[in-house]
Amino acid sequence: MGVIAKQSIRGTIVTYLGIAVGVVTTFFVLTRFLTTEEIGLARVLIDAATLFIGLAQLGTNSSIIRFYPYFNDKESDHGFFFWALVVPFLGFMLFAVIYWACRVPLGAWFGDKSPLFVEYYYFVLPIAFFMLYQTICESTCNVLMHIVVPRAVRELIVRVGLLAIYLLYAFRIISLDGLVIGLCINYAVAAIINLAYFFSLKGNDSSFSLQPISLRPDWNFLRENKSLVRKYLIYSGFLIISALTSVLAPTLSSFFVTAKMGLDSTGIFAIATYMAVMVSVPNRSVAAIASPQLARALKEENHEECSHLIGQVTRNMLLISGFILLAIWVNIDLIFHILPNGATFAQAKNVVLILGVSQLVLATFTICLTTLNYSRFYAFSLLLSVVLTVSALVLNNYLVPRYGMEGAAMSNLLSYGIYFILSIATVVPLCRIHVTDKRWWTILVLLVALFSINHVWLMYMPSMNIWLDSILRSLVILGGGAFIAYKAKLSPEINQQICAIL
Repeated sequence: MGVIAKQSIRGTIVTYLGIAVGVVTTFFVLTRFLTTEEIGLARVLIDAATLFIGLAQLGTNSSIIRFYPYFNDKESDHGFFFWALVVPFLGFMLFAVIYWACRVPLGAWFGDKSPLFVEYYYFVLPIAFFMLYQTICESTCNVLMHIVVPRAVRELIVRVGLLAIYLLYAFRIISLDGLVIGLCINYAVAAIINLAYFFSLKGNDSSFSLQPISLRPDWNFLRENKSLVRKYLIYSGFLIISALTSVLAPTLSSFFVTAKMGLDSTGIFAIATYMAVMVSVPNRSVAAIASPQLARALKEENHEECSHLIGQVTRNMLLISGFILLAIWVNIDLIFHILPNGATFAQAKNVVLILGVSQLVLATFTICLTTLNYSRFYAFSLLLSVVLTVSALVLNNYLVPRYGMEGAAMSNLLSYGIYFILSIATVVPLCRIHVTDKRWWTILVLLVALFSINHVWLMYMPSMNIWLDSILRSLVILGGGAFIAYKAKLSPEINQQICAIL
């Protein structure tokens, strides 16, 4: 796991630098200078663009990782990256027409509660286009084991750009129109940087890529490998259908809150979501570098290596993400106390916990779904995606009108819970892999115990001073839990990194 560890650590460092910028932006700029409606507008525009690119990439994001080992050899990549850049453009043009045609029905659904989103409806297209190529270039760099720069673009440069845009709007240097246009420009800059970095790799060998990158299609290779082309087309076609369901589910809660409760509630829900998303941040770097390794092991049908890799990822993600969620929950009252206009956003306190648990499940078990997608049994993930989306639709439609934002959070957690239980039940027997071990279950018991201690503490030791209480509970619960995890060697990989630092 040497390559994975090194690249993941570097990527995680960059990610947390970006989080530091994101914390300033979200908790001290957005909440102070923007109304909840304006926060909600920015959130739903980005969510809509995210949904759009999930469809428009035509499965390319996953196809790049799964099929690169088949195109790549010691002599050439046979123009693989030409198709990686062209196919998403065709997909964008197709879904741009569909999005334009849906203007009237979507406008009617959002119009009553969120007319501001309808006003800026078409700005989703340029945001989506630039986000699409930012994502595609990131995937191409991932398979070449160069994740740090694309990760810096996504997690740091984009967030610094957003901070600058929001500050310009806060001091009324730009209007609301300027803010939305600024979002477009920000993602355009990110896409250009990623493209420039990708092209800088052209013609350069590295320890991971043994041949120059070619942007010229190799028609002879395609003619000689018709079965491979057929598999690529079938797989990509399957992913298009799958994306229609799986990409929709994560954004449904935001859309339902927007349509049923208005952009004010969307803004509050967005702040809670920003807090919860921090739980799954470590998985971004790990998944980015582990996925190509997993695809190679599956291609070679090395079940032992797959189980070893998956076991490490699930164990470390449960430990790291679990402690992040615990840190947030132990200090949640202090966070809302520090937050400008914190009383407005404190109503989403339970939403943070519910979404945080959902993100913990996502961070821990996403690698299992990745395994299924890259295996020859990938068609099963379509059925699972349908289950995810249908359950999310039904649960959001039932819970949001009754329980508001907490209902949206519960629907998110329940639908993901069902999804990953079925995913694990499918991938373990089909791919002959193991997902958890004794250390994983020990970590789970430790986390449950620590959350229980925090709950009992709050019940029987009322807070006299919010700062003192948060600091004391953090030292006892978080510090004690970390000490136990280290001494029990629940994660040998983390212990090794700590020893190397010390």
